[in-house]
Amino acid sequence: MQNAIQLSEVESEESLKCNDTMELPDDLRFNSGHLVTIVTYSILMVISAAGNITVLIMTIIKKRKSKSRIHILIMHLSIADLLVTFLMMPLEIGWSITVSWEAGDAMCRIMAFFRMFGLYLSSFVIVCISIDRYYAVKRPLQILDVYRRGKIMLMLAWVGSVLCSLPQMLVFHVGTHPNYTCFTDCITFNFFPSHLHEISYTLFGMLMMYWFPLFVILYTYSSIFMEICRRSQEKNEDKIRRSSSGFLSRARIRTLKMTITIIAVFLICWTPYYVMSVW
Repeated sequence: MQNAIQLSEVESEESLKCNDTMELPDDLRFNSGHLVTIVTYSILMVISAAGNITVLIMTIIKKRKSKSRIHILIMHLSIADLLVTFLMMPLEIGWSITVSWEAGDAMCRIMAFFRMFGLYLSSFVIVCISIDRYYAVKRPLQILDVYRRGKIMLMLAWVGSVLCSLPQMLVFHVGTHPNYTCFTDCITFNFFPSHLHEISYTLFGMLMMYWFPLFVILYTYSSIFMEICRRSQEKNEDKIRRSSSGFLSRARIRTLKMTITIIAVFLICWTPYYVMSVW
């Protein structure tokens, strides 16, 4: 009888913690920080949707007129960004509104996968663009293999994004707060056997999504720059020979400027995030 009374008191205390929002700390209740997140993601979603849909339509139109590799790569990059726009951003907005996770364990794991899939795919497609531009400048005569190489790179980008995102479905799960048992969230808590394993998983994501693309970007575009400088010098020394080969046409220069702009945006957008993550 005494045990039943004690159990009833515990259940009443837990019910109080769950139902009385005053018992919840600020980070478990809707606050100004969540409002800022909702407004920020809403603005970014509108801008990203408008920009990427416009780019996607333009690249599809240009792709019909001329089967350019760069148009295909830009199209895949727009698709990757739209996956982030219409899957990750609405998730973050909805999550900020509810604060707790209300969609169940299965949806927690599925959305954890898609939260990272679009980001991985965007980074890997930028790697494909960098490698494609590298071969276009360094190996301009290898025309027969360029389309096959482009298809293989894009296939690897999509498959690699799936493989890198799959662990999210294992790591994330629905769990309850240890002190407020009615508060559920989509978390990684208690999955990793040690803090070292958790850090290793985070570093793996950082390596594949940021450092690997950054290394490829820096190597390919520094090589392109040095090649342009070298051939420009040769052009001055032998104008007749260089004018006949036409190494860099105006179209290639425009393409190069466009891809460098994409890389600059990648660095500007991702570097602060990972600096803060490390900090």
